Amino acid sequence: MTPSILAASSGGNFLVSPNVGVMLWTLVAFGITVAFLSRLVFPRISEALEKRQKAIEDSIDSAQRTREEAEKLLAEYRERLHEARAQSDEIVQRARQAAETHERESKEHARELAVDASARAARDIEAATARALQELRKEVADLTVLATEKVTRKVLDSSDQKRLVEEALGELDFSGISSGASDN
Repeated sequence: MTPSILAASSGGNFLVSPNVGVMLWTLVAFGITVAFLSRLVFPRISEALEKRQKAIEDSIDSAQRTREEAEKLLAEYRERLHEARAQSDEIVQRARQAAETHERESKEHARELAVDASARAARDIEAATARALQELRKEVADLTVLATEKVTRKVLDSSDQKRLVEEALGELDFSGISSGASDN
């Protein structure tokens, strides 16, 4: 009987017992498998790993380029934002200056209108005062003639009337009336 059968029949494990023939064939099969793998499989695995490595490196390079571009765009965006803020500040400043200028011009125009209105009112008051004085003189003259006619009980001719009116007006002081009106 062969030793493996003896080991199996004796109740022992034939795999544990050293068998030179099986070991030799196992080594030959292992060598053929390694040679087969190294000729056909390992180059493909190596090639796949190299492709994967190259793809990863390309992805890293692409990511680096994308990051650099993003940083450039961010810097450009920040610069534009800074310029936009500067322009908006300038626009706001110009608008404030224009508003202040418009306000000054409006106030000055209002002052000019007030001065014109005040001068116009003073002229109107002076003209009204002159008219009132003229009417008052006429009224005084009429009253003087009427009073004289009643006192003397005779009708005065035009030369007498004129003389009496001039005397009465000469005695009256209208300067206080006209200066008091112009003070208001």
